[in-house]
Amino acid sequence: MRLIETRKGFRSARLLGGWIASAAIATVVWADAPPPEKVALTNVKIVPVVGESIEKGTILIERGKIAALGKDVEIPYDARVFDLAGKVAFPGTIDANSYRGTDSPNESRPVTPQLDTSDSIDPSQLYYEDMLRIGTTTLNIMPGDNTVIGGIGRVIRPIGLTPAEMTIAEGAFLKVCVSPKMGFDRMLQLATLRETFAELDEYLNRLAERRYDEKLKEDEKVMDVGVAEAKKRGRDLIRAEDVDDEHRNILRVRGGQVKVLGEAGPTLFKPLGAFISCGAAMDVAPAVTFAKDHGFIDRTVLVLDGDCFKAIKELKAAARPVVLTSNLVHRETDPLTGKVTQTFVPKKFADAGLLFALTPGVDASLPERMLTYQAARCVREGVARDEAIRSVTLSPAKILGVADRLGSLEVGKEAYIGIYSGDPLDFASQVEKVFVAGVLAYEREKDVRMQRLTEPPAGEKK
Repeated sequence: MRLIETRKGFRSARLLGGWIASAAIATVVWADAPPPEKVALTNVKIVPVVGESIEKGTILIERGKIAALGKDVEIPYDARVFDLAGKVAFPGTIDANSYRGTDSPNESRPVTPQLDTSDSIDPSQLYYEDMLRIGTTTLNIMPGDNTVIGGIGRVIRPIGLTPAEMTIAEGAFLKVCVSPKMGFDRMLQLATLRETFAELDEYLNRLAERRYDEKLKEDEKVMDVGVAEAKKRGRDLIRAEDVDDEHRNILRVRGGQVKVLGEAGPTLFKPLGAFISCGAAMDVAPAVTFAKDHGFIDRTVLVLDGDCFKAIKELKAAARPVVLTSNLVHRETDPLTGKVTQTFVPKKFADAGLLFALTPGVDASLPERMLTYQAARCVREGVARDEAIRSVTLSPAKILGVADRLGSLEVGKEAYIGIYSGDPLDFASQVEKVFVAGVLAYEREKDVRMQRLTEPPAGEKK
């Protein structure tokens, strides 16, 4: 059995399968329950990300959104009050690019634009539980990089019984990889990518001709023009429902507008952005060029690894936001002298004035799994503290298009808040509570799994 918080209190619900295994942690399941009417977090240091920190302030949450914050906030008589003296309120951190929490990061086929990550999300995985423990309240779940085109992602919260309950925002980006997938070289990778987009034009040409032929049959007429003219006349007859799944998302990346024989037709779909993964500096220019050639550079986010910082000139010219992998330090050995040089990658992007987001490591035994630790490393290496904090909160929210809802503690935004025992960038600080859209989703003192990990062996004193 698991406790599910509702506005009127707690009710028990029998959970099936993997959810029973997760019942050891006092995590609140979303289960379509409305958030509490009013919650007040009092006597807490507030780190809002925008503006100065507030000592001994109050955050008033109403129906899941921040209604007021500051030193002199009036607390309604019917609010549920949490006295958080000595604690720090910090926005829930945001992982802008994760393939974890799914049953498989990639399919074996190299081109699968029709896939939606929501079909692969497994809410029962302990991964989501662990994200709450470290204060991560928002995840952009995307296909992995072992692909050419891998499908669209989805922005979710780490609580809920189904992907629909976990969803914060529908997928707005298609995963595209310029670096070669397993078994491919760069020539084959780029050739496959170009071929996929070129095939869309051929498909639309055939579809236009077919639609004109169908219209003639409806009017009980016979074909009276040549093939090229039939395609032109059928261009404006194409409907959204005529476009099959395998071509729809490619068309959306190109802006959603039909083009037949090079001429523009109707706009059928909302445009889709692209997360383009580059594993090396030599991949950056082809990625930027491809996005420009196909008209989606203004909706492109570059996911960068390895020595991509060496292409900083091209990246600055493109002026696109970037998501950095968890490998923040690049080490390189001179083949002649054997000298090893180290580059702290985020500092290069901070100095270049580019919008960037950090991502965590996947090894649960290492501190890199915590975004606050990644941000602290940036501060240690000379990145301004404010910018380091934004790189795990407001910057990824901007990149994902949810900055009007998440990423900072401001009136009107949704209450995704981590409560820390001290400075969030201090490795000794612990996440003590987490609020997700105003719902108390995690309490460390009730985390049975954590207690079992930290309690001394039998017979030893604490």
